[in-house]
Amino acid sequence: MFSPTLIHEYLRKTSRQFPEKVALASGEERMTYRVLDRRSDVLADGLIRSGVRRHDRVVIFLDSYIESVVSLFGILKAGGVFVMLNGSLKSKKLAYILKDSGATTLITHAAKARVVREALEEVPGFRHTVWVGAGNTFPETSCAFHQGWEGLCHDPDASGGIPAAVSAIRNIDQDLAALIYTSGSTGEPKGVISSHHNMVSAARSIIQYIGNTPDDIIVDVLPLSFDYGLYQVIMSVMFGGTVVFESFVFPVKVLQCIGRERVTGFPIVPTIAAFLLKLESLSQFDLSSLRYMTNTGAALPTEHIRRLRALFPTVTLFSMFGLTESKRTLYLPPEEIDRRPGSVGKAIPNCEVFVVDEYGREVPAGETGELVIRGSNVMRGYWNAPELTAKTFRPGILPGETLLHSGDVFKRDEEGFLYFLGRKDDQIKTKGERVSPKEVENTLSEMKGVSEVAVIAIPDDILGSAIKAFIVPAPGESLTEKGVLKYCTDHMETFMVPKYVSFLAELPKTPNGKIDKKSLKGLAA
Repeated sequence: MFSPTLIHEYLRKTSRQFPEKVALASGEERMTYRVLDRRSDVLADGLIRSGVRRHDRVVIFLDSYIESVVSLFGILKAGGVFVMLNGSLKSKKLAYILKDSGATTLITHAAKARVVREALEEVPGFRHTVWVGAGNTFPETSCAFHQGWEGLCHDPDASGGIPAAVSAIRNIDQDLAALIYTSGSTGEPKGVISSHHNMVSAARSIIQYIGNTPDDIIVDVLPLSFDYGLYQVIMSVMFGGTVVFESFVFPVKVLQCIGRERVTGFPIVPTIAAFLLKLESLSQFDLSSLRYMTNTGAALPTEHIRRLRALFPTVTLFSMFGLTESKRTLYLPPEEIDRRPGSVGKAIPNCEVFVVDEYGREVPAGETGELVIRGSNVMRGYWNAPELTAKTFRPGILPGETLLHSGDVFKRDEEGFLYFLGRKDDQIKTKGERVSPKEVENTLSEMKGVSEVAVIAIPDDILGSAIKAFIVPAPGESLTEKGVLKYCTDHMETFMVPKYVSFLAELPKTPNGKIDKKSLKGLAA
């Protein structure tokens, strides 16, 4: 029997098992496994004919969930590496990722023409753009070669077999599948290198402990650029489930969707949990089909877990911990959640973890240290960042293997259950995303009238952490909080926009001239 080793081979297998089953749903749109498999075949063939070669990076910059999924499978079938970006990305970061990844092709919506045009001005000689929704009239940019999605995906023989060019592609599981960009400590995004083997191994482990079956229907309210949202699709294709896409911008619609679609799985982040706990009318929604909820992105507050358990007594709650560099690392067995709600559990299947001191020695129970991860779920490193890779991904126990030094501070109890205490560095986890203060500071520093800026995290009951910016205006300049927040909204993704802005005559400094963020946190308190 055929045993898949590549991500897209699972789609091929599942489409043969459940050809007419709905794989993806978004609003009124439905796509079966047969159609998803065929559409991605045709796209792969078009990409190959357009010059995409094995190992080429292809950027997906779309708002549509279903077209994004067709794109990622089409790219993989063409032998390429997909780079999934958030649709709210601004031109400066888009340009950086296009350059850093060395992408040869961009798939995007015509409505994003202005952002794309501005980005491509910074990427001279960019080769190929595929426009969705442009018809035969393509936006004017500096790109050398334009195509329309409709023409590229044209399928004159919907019942045809696998295109010959697609059949000829021979990838192995050590080949790269994705670059997943996440915020870096330097302020620039860093691309996490993920092979087929890494991603399949991680997804298989999660499916195993959640106990997913083809009967599961998942509501996905998370962006596909966020690995938590992305893996809902990859996992569902592997076990033959259905993913229903919704936006938590309209939470009532999400709750209505759960009843209408008979959703069984609901992945959440702490922000979503906080909103659910504020609702007084939860009983009016039919949530009887829900079998499980999962949380990651940031640890849920203990009180939130207790209240969620009271609100959803028949729903299995999985409290989990992970990071993009290993996808998922820890999960708390559901039978333990009432006994130790502050824990994020133990290692997922086929994974091993240690809590170590600064010398790499494992610390006793009750003492704090850095979480170190060993397993097939540990990704390959950072793209174009050998020094950072060497610092984070270090030689393992056996020759040739790699350990991931997470930068996260943990402790374990006498029974081996782990507790997350915070980051070694000052990165901020907010709205389920990880934000580099340096990245926010760099953007704000470019605003006219800003002399100095420092960004910190402050506790927030809903967001987990909220972003606060301290700004020193340039001499003679007059800045307002409203003006700063508008600038941020125009130049950053939504989750990076500070919640609070304060103006100071000067920033506190340490004796060696660095900004004293400890003093700023005291001031904020």
